[in-house]
Amino acid sequence: MTAAEIIEVEKNIIYTLKNIYDPEIPVNIYDLGLIYEIDYSPERVATVRMTLTAPNCPMADELLQQVNDDVAKVEGVEKVDVILTFEPAWDRSLISEEAMLELGLI
Repeated sequence: MTAAEIIEVEKNIIYTLKNIYDPEIPVNIYDLGLIYEIDYSPERVATVRMTLTAPNCPMADELLQQVNDDVAKVEGVEKVDVILTFEPAWDRSLISEEAMLELGLI
């Protein structure tokens, strides 16, 4: 697998994540800053390291499952590892400028 192919799959993963919305905030999880890292390996494994807006989020299991299921549908992905972390803790500074505008925060 070439570097260009890996980059293309990673772009498609980002596109997919931008279509998953936080159940409590009307912004996609990518622009909300919940995605800390995306790594796609030549072995066709997509690793997504992410967080939640709060550790006690009642929708955590459903959101993680949706990330897993939707990324698994991306062409070229054979396995998905979703890693949930709270280090560093999520805060508003992680929200994209576009999402801040959307939420009326700037």
